[in-house]
Amino acid sequence: MALPAIPDELLVEILLRLPTAADLIRASAACVSFRRLIAGRSFTRRFRKLHPPPLLGFLDTGRLRFHPAVPPHPSAPAARAVASAADFSFDFLPSPCSSRPWSVQDVLDGRVLLERPRPRRRESPSNEMVVCDPLHRHYLLLPRIPDDLAASVVHAQGFCYEDSCLVPSGDHEEAAATDEASFRVIWMMLLPTKPVIFVFCSGTGQWRTVPSLTWSEMSPGFVLSTHVFSFLRRLYAHGCFYWTSCSTEKFLALDIRRMEFSVAVHPPCERKPGENVVIAEADQGMILMFVPKPNTSPVIYTVWRNNGGRFTQWQMEKPITLDSGSGLMGAAGEAFAPILLRNLVGRPKLFHAGR
Repeated sequence: MALPAIPDELLVEILLRLPTAADLIRASAACVSFRRLIAGRSFTRRFRKLHPPPLLGFLDTGRLRFHPAVPPHPSAPAARAVASAADFSFDFLPSPCSSRPWSVQDVLDGRVLLERPRPRRRESPSNEMVVCDPLHRHYLLLPRIPDDLAASVVHAQGFCYEDSCLVPSGDHEEAAATDEASFRVIWMMLLPTKPVIFVFCSGTGQWRTVPSLTWSEMSPGFVLSTHVFSFLRRLYAHGCFYWTSCSTEKFLALDIRRMEFSVAVHPPCERKPGENVVIAEADQGMILMFVPKPNTSPVIYTVWRNNGGRFTQWQMEKPITLDSGSGLMGAAGEAFAPILLRNLVGRPKLFHAGR
């Protein structure tokens, strides 16, 4: 008597529980029905959500040097292979020029975002930008922001702050409507009156602008000044980018699902210039903030948990202590990445396997 066939719905749940992408490839070779289910776009999206790309190491942006994960880290073999095969000098990028070298801005899922000044700054408010895959030596030179979109910042008066970053993939409408291999780039400028945000999608090959409230509309009484930009640093957790600064009791947040800016409040603790504040993900959509205590050796971090997504109240957690000469640089999934900082020239960037 033949056994009844396993329903596709149950097969999908079984295949989703395979631990690695390599196991999934082997399973897809077993039979046609397995391959059909695994090749489906909805399945690959669910698998990637359950199995984030492994951390392979970090990129020293000052020296353009890749530091692979080493044993006993489970990604050590793959990291060693990437270190030997990839080109982290970025010599394959277009038009190398000693007077306008490329500089790393962000790293995400095996892609690297780099910038360099344009030959003629008036061509666009932003720098020249390229997104590349150093392992396969592929790149895409981003088009300049169109004049009609750039008009709002071309003649902006007063001080400003610029930043660009790769956008983590998510369940947003734009990602669902484009190819899985597509990516997004954010370029923003903080003006005295409000933030200005532009988003590039590789699926459409076009820039678009995002409407934004003024600073006073986000936080009555908040005034953006040049002091806010001292030691400004970008971090990411739970679908939001955060820009922290030791020179103000406020920090900036950008929800990439809604593309909405907001102004939030720091935990009530002392901070000093040059502090290495880290924001990381916690359970149920909450975030953790790690703030180094001033004048401690070894470094002691106070740990703060936000109150269910509202930044008006914080709860203090148990502090952590790191060895002298070390500091927190970020988080990889649920694991933090303390590293030795004294021998690095630029800001280190965590490097994960590509999706």
